[in-house]
Amino acid sequence: MDALTPLGGAEFASPHTYLNTAGCGLLPRRTVEAVKALADQNAVGRPDGLGSHASIEAARALFARLAGVGPDRVALGATVSAHVALIAASLPAGAEVLYPEGDFSSLISPFTVRGDLKTRSAPLDALADAVRPGTALVAFSAVQSADGRVADLAAVRQAAAAHGARTLLDATQSAGWLPLDAGAYDYTVTGAYKFLLCPRGAVFLTVTEEAQEPLVPLHAGWFAGEEPYDCYGPVQRFAAGARRFDEGPVFHAYHGAEQSLTLLDEIGIDTVNAHATALAARFRSGLAGLGYEPVAGDSAIVAVPGLGARQPELAAAGILTAARDGNLRAAFHLYNGDADVERALAVLAG
Repeated sequence: MDALTPLGGAEFASPHTYLNTAGCGLLPRRTVEAVKALADQNAVGRPDGLGSHASIEAARALFARLAGVGPDRVALGATVSAHVALIAASLPAGAEVLYPEGDFSSLISPFTVRGDLKTRSAPLDALADAVRPGTALVAFSAVQSADGRVADLAAVRQAAAAHGARTLLDATQSAGWLPLDAGAYDYTVTGAYKFLLCPRGAVFLTVTEEAQEPLVPLHAGWFAGEEPYDCYGPVQRFAAGARRFDEGPVFHAYHGAEQSLTLLDEIGIDTVNAHATALAARFRSGLAGLGYEPVAGDSAIVAVPGLGARQPELAAAGILTAARDGNLRAAFHLYNGDADVERALAVLAG
């Protein structure tokens, strides 16, 4: 078995064994430098301190490349729930929304709070079978936050297509290690501060051209206009593509996002996928050898039901994981290696 050493070189310098990317990714050195540079320029009143539109558009283009769509299909925002709320608002009263049991609140709540939609849940492994005539939208995460299970993406897409339902994929826990084909879904939402290694405040929405029609840019500001600096009075002409759904960008976050997404583009998502899932498989194997029963699968996120109480013990030993829904959750990414697996297993063995 080949040894797995961290990727990314000098970009990462955590003093810990960091296995909590499913909570928040580590910022690459180049990203930190970009955010600091903008803050320093802002602090002394330099013109560059206002933020660069070139960086905003570079981040949009880089995410589009990663997601397999054109930049005109990508909108920018600051929170996943704001993007989901835009989609929820577009549905007619009485429309049925189907989602997996226990999926993340930011994906589900914008639909349930409306009060005039039919919302229904099903077990993740039965989600495709639960799509039925009259289902308007299937909203689901590619990878579950609580336990790392990966949805049967193809089966859900096929079931939705068979019943004329639109699809909304949350790629927050998958983009960055699992290849994303955003064009295969009507909508995708992605919080970029986890496996995409971006600062908080960078969130991406993708919308197919067909699915754009029913959406109304409810949070439209000056940035959503075709001419952003024509910014007095109502927006007269919205951007033709998905940029009409932009929120005003968090410039510091997107200056950093440009750098993080560049790094991932240099390394390649397929390379990250092979690396992270191999480490996760070794961790699962080691856990089984200790008598534990981790959630099965090929995910970069490993969960052990009932073991969440060991999280503080691991943290005291310098191994950062998470406790979610009673599970001990460890997430592997490009900056992890075999030594991280061995350290975590050694503590759990004790």
